[in-house]
Amino acid sequence: MPRMIVSIDGVVIKEVQLTKERTTLGRRPYNDIVIDNLAVSGEHAVIHMAGHEVEIEDLGSTNGTYVNAKAVKRQELRNGDTVEVGKYKIRFFHEAEGQNFEKTMIFKPGMVPPIGSASRPASLAPTPAPAPISAVIRVMSGAAAGREVSLQKVVTTIGKPGVAVASITKRHHGFVLAHVEGPDMPMLNGAAIGASPVPLKHGDMLELAGTEMQFEQS
Repeated sequence: MPRMIVSIDGVVIKEVQLTKERTTLGRRPYNDIVIDNLAVSGEHAVIHMAGHEVEIEDLGSTNGTYVNAKAVKRQELRNGDTVEVGKYKIRFFHEAEGQNFEKTMIFKPGMVPPIGSASRPASLAPTPAPAPISAVIRVMSGAAAGREVSLQKVVTTIGKPGVAVASITKRHHGFVLAHVEGPDMPMLNGAAIGASPVPLKHGDMLELAGTEMQFEQS
């Protein structure tokens, strides 16, 4: 399902799932996405959704609507696009058909990420299908040290928005790590990864937004 993550100065303030054909954005309280800031017009923009296509339309706002730093009147949105209204950045995520994204796990002092809900024992009933590949990320440092995050979804995003966000994608042969956003590149076994996804193997050490993690696959 398409979703938009609203942030200012790198701090996420809200996440909105796009479920309607028409989603309004503006300062007035009757909008679907309310941004209470004088730089944002009362009725700033509208997001149109038709099937798998999502477009944003500026409603003649005072300060304009920008997509990837370019002023637009009406623009189709693609996965990963950044919409800017005033000082606010709105990251658009639209999962590919057949994929399933988890919400980004954000590391903050004093917070612990939730343990994956799929930690329940699998059914022991016989099945002709091969056993699915399973893996977890074990947090090794910080307030969340010792916690595990189950990698059950097709794509799991981890990190700190505005600093470093990475994705771990489940494929038929295993898992791959990729950089999503932020100035800091994920570190794999002490080295920064490049622009292309890299495969993960059991025991690999990851570092992201100052947090150390270990990849464990079974």
